[in-house]
Amino acid sequence: MSRPDWSPTRLTADSPTLPEVLRLIRDSFAYMEGRIDPPSSMHRLTDESLRQQAQDEEVWIIGNPPTAVMFLTAKPGRLYLSKLAVDQSRRGQGLARSLVDWAETRARATGHTVLELQTRIELVENHTVFARLGFVKTGETAHPGYNRTTSITMQKRLG
Repeated sequence: MSRPDWSPTRLTADSPTLPEVLRLIRDSFAYMEGRIDPPSSMHRLTDESLRQQAQDEEVWIIGNPPTAVMFLTAKPGRLYLSKLAVDQSRRGQGLARSLVDWAETRARATGHTVLELQTRIELVENHTVFARLGFVKTGETAHPGYNRTTSITMQKRLG
């Protein structure tokens, strides 16, 4: 059986889809409420900050309306993957894997040999998913004002 066409589409700052992306992220991250401390940075996302991300960096979606999204941000020596979200009704179908595969393609195209992400310490199921996708834990961080680990950093070295 062939895999559906899940080719990601890059959004521009004037994309009419950006409000739907914001809704997708908020809905997909809702399960974290009360589970992670401090609260998710997705609470600071606005239509304007999404436009800025699409203008200055990269926002990729699958589907119309979007059923999966990720942000990519170039950092020294690595491409940073964030806000990876998949609609709850579409989880387990390979959409996250498709986006991570595309992030690898983008990393290589932009001269990066490392993909990096951060995931909250409490979200152990995400650690497992990212490990299955080839990421390994490379560090721990604490949000400002916290004297304990709040996030782990994971990287995937690209061959």
